Amino acid sequence: MSLLSSIGSPEDVRRLTPEQTTQLAAEIRAFLVDQVSRTGGHLGPNLGVVELTIALHRVFESPHDTLVFDTGHQAYVHKLLTGRQDFSALRKVGGMSGYPSRAESEHDVVENSHASTALSWADGIAKANAVQGRPDKHVAAVIGDGALTGGMAWEALNNIAASQDRRLVVVVNDNGRSYSPTIGGVANHLNTLRTTRGYEAFLSWGKRTLHRTGAPGRFAYDWLHGLKKGLKDVVAPQGMFEDLGLKYIGPVDGHDVVAMEHALRRARAYGGPVIVHAITEKGRGYTPAEQDVADRFHAVGQIHPETGLPVAPSRFGWTKVFADEIVKIGHDRPDVVAITAAMLHPVGLAPFAQEFPARTFDVGIAEQHAATSAAGMAFAGLHPVVAVYATFLNRAFDQVLMDAALHRAGVTFVLDRAGVTGDDGASHNGMWDMAMLRIVPGLRLAAPRDEPTLRAALRAAVDVDDAPTVVRYPKGALSDPLPALEELDGVDVVARHTPGAGAATADAKVLVVGVGSMVGTALAAGESLAAHGLTVDVVAPTWVLPVPEALVKLAGEHDLVLTIEDGVVDGGVGAMTAQRAGEQGVRTPFVHVGLPVAFLDHATRDQVIGQQRMRAEDAVRDALAALARR
Repeated sequence: MSLLSSIGSPEDVRRLTPEQTTQLAAEIRAFLVDQVSRTGGHLGPNLGVVELTIALHRVFESPHDTLVFDTGHQAYVHKLLTGRQDFSALRKVGGMSGYPSRAESEHDVVENSHASTALSWADGIAKANAVQGRPDKHVAAVIGDGALTGGMAWEALNNIAASQDRRLVVVVNDNGRSYSPTIGGVANHLNTLRTTRGYEAFLSWGKRTLHRTGAPGRFAYDWLHGLKKGLKDVVAPQGMFEDLGLKYIGPVDGHDVVAMEHALRRARAYGGPVIVHAITEKGRGYTPAEQDVADRFHAVGQIHPETGLPVAPSRFGWTKVFADEIVKIGHDRPDVVAITAAMLHPVGLAPFAQEFPARTFDVGIAEQHAATSAAGMAFAGLHPVVAVYATFLNRAFDQVLMDAALHRAGVTFVLDRAGVTGDDGASHNGMWDMAMLRIVPGLRLAAPRDEPTLRAALRAAVDVDDAPTVVRYPKGALSDPLPALEELDGVDVVARHTPGAGAATADAKVLVVGVGSMVGTALAAGESLAAHGLTVDVVAPTWVLPVPEALVKLAGEHDLVLTIEDGVVDGGVGAMTAQRAGEQGVRTPFVHVGLPVAFLDHATRDQVIGQQRMRAEDAVRDALAALARR
């Protein structure tokens, strides 16, 4: 029987001998490679926190003590040690989430996988423990994969340091990376600490040596210890944390369970907030990950475990089209610069960075800073292109509104993985952007439907120098091109249907509006409605915000408008189109198909589309019901 199979709870982990923890770590790595290679998921981050997580569960008593992971994609080992060892349906319907999940376990707290939030959670939990008189409860927050580059983490650290009696341990999982190698001043400081391990050893040597000499030696040690800040700055310059008033332990080898336990026990016993700085290696123990310079197998699809190669080659997708076109734009426009928030490769900016390194800026996990810095660049004569996942722009809404839009800044925001992404669950579905951004004055938003419209939208977006522009597109492979039959003042007509032979005389005209990746669904719905004896026009406006006047005019020429989008339907493009039509006296009824105002569980995109009644047949059923009510 393997050690891992005998682990049903953290209590089992605490019963192991130090030698057994080494065996357990090896079994966990083998398990992760075997299982995640079958399902896909976050492999590299979890291979890097095996010993660290074992040590956490040996020192702290979850769930009595609270463990918080930032970001949540490094919590697979935590799941294994808390009795969840069925990874066969990881990130699939009915299976485990790829992030901590309260529905799965009492050991999970923070489900949101957006980075740099865990320290604020930990601060709040520690404050609640203090208010309720629970000094026996501790909080441990693991922050890593570049999350310390986010400003919110430093707001939290500032507050954590304000009270020295809160039982809170912050474990800095320092692997020097987020997706790619972590950049910036904080990363540079941590890199210095990674290469100067001598302080703790030096201090321990001094204590042993001087105490052996009796009272004079003890006096000398106490005097030197009183100068510890200066001493630390010479041997290991971790003054950044101590300037905040935080006790610092480390750097510690994060792959040595015994060393990690020792550091964590010291931190737990301190009785106040403590930083434990652990040095780890992302992708540890799996050669293909260790040799992957780009992101150490941060996230993988299905792969061959022996080689790390994909089981099936990826199809040419939306991100690659953006990557190709932005390089072409860069050659044509020397004023165009690129900004990423620690996701150079995932959002497709790596080719631009290779071609124009001086015009590429990775700001770390700091979307707010990215947006306002871009506004500053626009003021100074550049045209910044900020590429982020759609769900992460939520964090910078104030900056888009008050810094970019208020100042009429020519900034282009490119939103990858817009709409339903599925597998990563509620926090990663990029479904909020259109409903959120519709209220930003002057902002223009494009939802291209295929490769040609994506390339054209990018070109049009960077030509706007007096307002923010947004180009959104989904995750995954491209559909075949969906050419327009004609263009009506900026609105593409992609299909026209008259009733088929033998159909009853049509007494209604239906306008089907497809937004972005849902244009294929709109085309299928149009064909089906025509088969029911209706006259149908299918349109696909690329620029959907502000609502095109031509779309409002078309609505007035039809008896029913059916809108289909992969964003939140309340306040979305369809709802805004209906509002604008109503304001102009158009009384045509609308049927809106889209996502509910709800957090959606992890599932494939197709499954989510089916669950939320967003398939062509669902749209047709709703449209026919609305016509029947007419």
